[in-house]
Amino acid sequence: MTVTIYDVAREANVSMATVSRVVNGNPNVKPTTRKKVLATIERLGYRPNAVARGLASKKTTTVGAIIPDISSIFFAELARGIEDIATMYKYNIILSNSDQNKDKELQLINTMLEKQVDGIIFMGGNISDEHVAQFSTASVPVVLAATYDESDSIPSVNIDYEEAAYEATKYLIEKGNHHPAFISGQEDTIINQLKYQGYLKALKESSIDINEDYIIHGDYSYDSGMESAEVLLKLDEKPSAIFVASDEMALGVIHGAQDMGYQVPEDLEVFGFDNTRLATMVRPTLSTIVQPMYDIGAVAMRLLTKFMNKEEVDEQKVVLPHRIVERNSTK
Repeated sequence: MTVTIYDVAREANVSMATVSRVVNGNPNVKPTTRKKVLATIERLGYRPNAVARGLASKKTTTVGAIIPDISSIFFAELARGIEDIATMYKYNIILSNSDQNKDKELQLINTMLEKQVDGIIFMGGNISDEHVAQFSTASVPVVLAATYDESDSIPSVNIDYEEAAYEATKYLIEKGNHHPAFISGQEDTIINQLKYQGYLKALKESSIDINEDYIIHGDYSYDSGMESAEVLLKLDEKPSAIFVASDEMALGVIHGAQDMGYQVPEDLEVFGFDNTRLATMVRPTLSTIVQPMYDIGAVAMRLLTKFMNKEEVDEQKVVLPHRIVERNSTK
């Protein structure tokens, strides 16, 4: 039998309103009464019904988090940042995997709203007009994490992807690599386009003519890194350095090059992006752009709590700092 608030009230010989005040931490209860109610709750094994409490307070203390791929180290670290701050502010997380599929993303947003979440943190590829329309008509606040909104209408937490890619490419050029190659992620995502613009900016600034053979489109996966390395290293005029748009792809590049008999960094320098744990697990260890994934998740969740609690928000577009970390995959 499920123990109800009525059972607790009857056993403690108090009103249901008093039990509710004790459960919700209301200070307007006598210490002796509070002690008696808490003892009854423990004895009966009563567990408050979160849904019922949500209906009464108009809050469910749950937040929906939509993530492209929870198996990805990148998104797993983001999710950890979200979860830690949510716990600090006493929110529960409903986590859903979208596979970066637009139709599934839109369906999940609807599902979250039907579940009466108090807010949504969204991570995805592109923010389409349909996404913007759905977010703007939602009755709860939405914050984007590591996701770029061209319309500038949705609060977000990111880094400056174009500047980070520019600095990475410039770093390789200044190391004496005449024309670093670039392995990008999916062509159709805004963040990838920003990284590509940063790469081109560094080449143009150094008056380097762009060799289209040196630009390969991957999909952020390890396998696409291996495949791209094979394509680049079979060229008659091979690049001496490769800037890769994610650490996971960069690992594929390193292993692909090693399988073909090349030494990293002696024959080929490799530079990644993200600074996930993979960067220190590979040999040689990976030089990369530090994108603070945990911090992006944590700051996004804190920003969402401000919106949910109607606190003052100074900046809706948060841009966190990035930096270069030099390891052994570059000279």
